[in-house]
Amino acid sequence: MKVNFMICGTQKGGTTALAAYLNSHPQIFIPEAKEVHFFDNEDYDWRFPDWSHYHVHFSRAKEWQICGEATPITMWWRPAMERLWRYNPHMKLIVLLRNPITRAFSHWNMEVQRGAEALGFIEAIMQERERCRVSLPLQHRVYSYVDRGFYVSQLREIWRFFPRSQLLVLRQEQLMLEPATALEDVYSFLGLASTAFGGSIIKHRRSYDLPMSRQALHFLRQTYWHEICQLQDLLDWDLADWLQLGS
Repeated sequence: MKVNFMICGTQKGGTTALAAYLNSHPQIFIPEAKEVHFFDNEDYDWRFPDWSHYHVHFSRAKEWQICGEATPITMWWRPAMERLWRYNPHMKLIVLLRNPITRAFSHWNMEVQRGAEALGFIEAIMQERERCRVSLPLQHRVYSYVDRGFYVSQLREIWRFFPRSQLLVLRQEQLMLEPATALEDVYSFLGLASTAFGGSIIKHRRSYDLPMSRQALHFLRQTYWHEICQLQDLLDWDLADWLQLGS
């Protein structure tokens, strides 16, 4: 067997909701534990991969179902794409992109609520590079609030190994505001017939104790301005609303 598709990014971009939507399709099997974290596992011996360790998560799939999973760190974790290509060069990949400014704030809120972050948001993003040095040469899984939002380099890394025809890129806003339309795009991409839309799903949407400060918003707008402009050109999207956030 081979796993057919992966929702590989981005964290805090709606991947949990999309996995829940797809799991309701009778022809799709997604493991009960959404994030398998196989291809970003640095404790695994990647010199001699045994794919049965991955396939055990899909042992309950029916023979007429296609298998997929959602581990959003895969898009950002540098060694993951090459490992994924070694496993299945025909894998189809789905990416949900969110405004990197609001994504970073949502990520920080999640870590605060988990008890993994003690700094305020502006302090955390201003000190991110220094704090993440402890993980070198690997990336820091917790404090990477800003770094995960540089999508252009991540997309280009995917295209180093997979043709564009095997990647579907959606906006988080599309899944939130027009879920039925977004799902039609996904079903078509996966080569599946559409199924009746069962209504909107909200997963892991967290409330914030405080809004983002003007200082943090200004810092992130400056940080991501050229990145968002590049992304517009790369994907032929209109991202004016991302650029104008807070203006």
